[in-house]
Amino acid sequence: MELEQLKKKLDEARYIYDDGLATTLFVALQLGRPLLIEGAAGVGKTEIAKVMAYALDRELVRLQCYEGLDESKALYEWNYQKQLLSIQVNMNSQDKDQLTRSLFSDGYLLERPLLKSIRAEKPVVLLIDEIDKADEEFEAFLLELLSEMQVSIPEIGTIHAKSIPFVVLTSNRARPLSEALRRRCAYLYIQYPDLDKELAILRAKLPHVDDRLAAQVAVAVQKLRASEAILKKPSIAETLDWASALDALGIRELTPDAMRQTAGFVLKNSEDLNAFDQPKEGHDCGGCGQCGAHHHG
Repeated sequence: MELEQLKKKLDEARYIYDDGLATTLFVALQLGRPLLIEGAAGVGKTEIAKVMAYALDRELVRLQCYEGLDESKALYEWNYQKQLLSIQVNMNSQDKDQLTRSLFSDGYLLERPLLKSIRAEKPVVLLIDEIDKADEEFEAFLLELLSEMQVSIPEIGTIHAKSIPFVVLTSNRARPLSEALRRRCAYLYIQYPDLDKELAILRAKLPHVDDRLAAQVAVAVQKLRASEAILKKPSIAETLDWASALDALGIRELTPDAMRQTAGFVLKNSEDLNAFDQPKEGHDCGGCGQCGAHHHG
């Protein structure tokens, strides 16, 4: 795939990108390098893996990381029920050594996302989401896969990749990642979109929404993110949810009343909703706390 072909596929997916992002995706793909994407929660890191799966016409295999994640959930697990059944059926008809060896063969192996991604007959997109939430030990375990495209299973040995996945790792920077992991990856840092990009995303994803309303929503979200009173900054997905909610109600003007009615689609905790409802002194913006996004066209 050439760079222009990739850009065309991104356009087909209505994904808003700049040349730097498209070039990084293309070069990482060409070199077979994993791609580490960092940024605040909600800036669209996971969306890149999804859109690349679309662009490459590949299956998306996702591993959601969390504290305590281990090999049995990420790489493989033995099918214990099938092993027990085999023992019961064959314990009198096979020699014990042969039976033991057979129990730890491929037929009893349960693939988890990492193993599935490298044993796939056709290349996949492997998303390792929020790697910063996993323990450092798990991060170290990943290094063999990221550098050699192989994994080691004690009972079987080393399993080499049948196909090379396009690997995307995301991080919200909850903890520092190791230099060893960073060296193995290409890197992207994504920020919240500026006003023009946010509006372009709204128009691309929700073309049926009134253009004036989309512009008002984009301005309002920019102001919410800039406000120190808002603890959890609205994500791009919440921008889209808010515009969809307003459109579903037939609202064409982002008035203070409309903002209050639909605030739960853009702000997701009580502290932020309370801050949203408190008008600033000297303002008559109906409690938006943001100088009245409805004044902007």
